[in-house]
Amino acid sequence: MKEIMIKDILTCTGGKLITGNEDFICKKFSKDTRTIKEGDIYIGIKGENFDGNVFWKKALDDGAMGVIVQDIEFNREELETYKDKAIIEVEDTLEALYKLASYKRDLYNIPVIAITGSVGKTSTKDLVANVVAQKYKICKTIGNNNNNIGMPFTILNAPNDIEAFILEMGMNHFGEIHLLSEIAKPTICIITNIGTSHIGNLGSRENILKAKLEILDGAKEPYMVINNDNDLLHKWYEENKNEIAVKTYGIHEKSDIQAKDIQLHEEGSEYKIHLNNQEENIKVPIGGEHFVLNSLCAITVGKLLNIENEDIKRGIETFTLTKNRMEIIELKNDIKLINDAYNSSVESVKASLEYMKQMKANRRIAVLGDILETGEFAEKLHREIGEIVWENEIDILICSGENAKYIAQSAKEKGFDEKNIYYFENKEEIIDLLKKIIQSEDVILFKASNGMRFFEIAEKIKIDFK
Repeated sequence: MKEIMIKDILTCTGGKLITGNEDFICKKFSKDTRTIKEGDIYIGIKGENFDGNVFWKKALDDGAMGVIVQDIEFNREELETYKDKAIIEVEDTLEALYKLASYKRDLYNIPVIAITGSVGKTSTKDLVANVVAQKYKICKTIGNNNNNIGMPFTILNAPNDIEAFILEMGMNHFGEIHLLSEIAKPTICIITNIGTSHIGNLGSRENILKAKLEILDGAKEPYMVINNDNDLLHKWYEENKNEIAVKTYGIHEKSDIQAKDIQLHEEGSEYKIHLNNQEENIKVPIGGEHFVLNSLCAITVGKLLNIENEDIKRGIETFTLTKNRMEIIELKNDIKLINDAYNSSVESVKASLEYMKQMKANRRIAVLGDILETGEFAEKLHREIGEIVWENEIDILICSGENAKYIAQSAKEKGFDEKNIYYFENKEEIIDLLKKIIQSEDVILFKASNGMRFFEIAEKIKIDFK
């Protein structure tokens, strides 16, 4: 694959070379001087409250081969000091990042799989990536780098011999996935579901669907892969199946890839599926019906890419989750923690509670916090969670957060025993209570939006009960 050179950066960004050699070969790109490596190209990203451009000299001093910056006035002494480095000046470094990532994407004629959805993006991405990796050398989104900065850097820093991209696309507002799709130009577009995440910004689930469908904006003749069990996606499919190539997966709705004879266990799931004219037994190493759906999505992608059945099965059976997402931690005295504190929505809370209900336990303790970005829907959605808590036979409910009080109120109104409901203003009070009340064979779920930092509570309890 063609290397990116300084002259390529100048061409695609319209930048001006202040110092340096146009024939320098660019290996890696970085936006963080704390992790800069010898030979990197540093891009100074300017945000609302932070300007990475001011660290251009530090980047060069720490080993960067070059920098891409905006709004910097260079003096003669600086230009002399860094004459052997590449300094590129652009009008807007963020726009330069987008153009560079789009340029590199265009160097490849390979599968580009883009994944979005209200919940399940990361776990689905991990499953899809593990299946695709059985046949291709892959580059996938790491961690939560699924926004307008993280995704372009994922593309830019992919090895030159990459054979497939698996890219997660997140959003809070209209237009954000449109931008990511225009950069990535996906060949397979996946929507895992349409729920209530970010409904406070977008106003309705129908608008969330509209925003997620922006994933198609940059694609050229793609396959669309959807969860056919989701009500809005199923409706969209019925209305559009004759206009675009759509592949469906599901459990309850008749779908192209559909599980049958499902057996849900605490440690995983098994089901049968008809795949490439054969009936196959599939084993999923994580429990919960939602992970059956995620695996069906991965199977659908594997089939589209002509991956052999045995390789698809191996990819599913050997995948591991990103940290803080349905992470099961076994402690002394058969105590179990479920650390699912990276993100939250009504749909994901329901899935986590249903999974915990299946687990063998002395008591089931749910530690629940706010779902963020719910806007005017905050009280309604948190009250809905209170009802779900009641339906799933939780023994002890612990809540914290401005809107989590509605979870506690709703559960009490449904009949939850008041003496087993706790509401606290801060995490320290939760930790103190848990240390006092946890017993042998208890299962404790931690679930809230990432901004609530409930993963810190899980970590403290893990240390004390290890």
